[in-house]
Amino acid sequence: MSAAQAPRSRSTHHDLPRTAEVPHPPRLMLHGLRPLARWLIRRRYRVEVLGAEHVPAQGPVVLAANHIGVIDGPLLAIYAPRPVHALTKSEMFVGRLGRFLHYSGQLPLDRFRTDVAAARSCLRVLRDDGVIGIFPEGRRGPGDLQRFHRGAAYFALAAGATVVPVSFLGTREPGGRSSSLPARGAPMHVVFGRPVTIDSVAFPRTKEQVEATSQLLWEHMTRELDAALALTGRELPGPLPAGDLEPDPATGVTDLGAP
Repeated sequence: MSAAQAPRSRSTHHDLPRTAEVPHPPRLMLHGLRPLARWLIRRRYRVEVLGAEHVPAQGPVVLAANHIGVIDGPLLAIYAPRPVHALTKSEMFVGRLGRFLHYSGQLPLDRFRTDVAAARSCLRVLRDDGVIGIFPEGRRGPGDLQRFHRGAAYFALAAGATVVPVSFLGTREPGGRSSSLPARGAPMHVVFGRPVTIDSVAFPRTKEQVEATSQLLWEHMTRELDAALALTGRELPGPLPAGDLEPDPATGVTDLGAP
């Protein structure tokens, strides 16, 4: 962290909710393994990254992505222009995989309760002028953003962060199950959309403020998803097969596209 950044972090860590005593997630593997991971991925898939210039080089950033396939999270961590600490469902933090996720800086999230530890870890990263990744849809699905949880809006309001939409295209084939991978050699696109900066709001943030910001972000991300589809000439994979939806709490702003 540069000397210019340090005063900002010292002051905001003592704002509510306080994060001064929250450790920054591990970063060593997150930084060091990304070049190797890119090389390995490109041996199997043709990955094209578009719009990387939209991610600010400095300052707090929330990468908010649609979610269509199991490989979306790894691709976000590997191909984001800056190292990203992504919220990952806590069920994955077991055994060797769990240790790997921890030491590569990913953040466990209990989706079925208010996870204060995960929220504080995200705020710690943002207040250190870092980058977090979040999937507002909550679970894998058609990727059309018709489900939209409030986390991205909350973190943007709490940290005064820039939100960059991310569109994953081609990471699940039409008709594929949520755990399936595309065929070897398949093209994939990771499209970073135009950013939107959210002004910080002092604690306590109201439900109405978070709701209004969620609506704003949903509208912006939907436009950017449409732009990504037009730019790449791709289509979304459609719904998952019957019975393949993961449980996911109905705690977000849902059916935003309905009249």
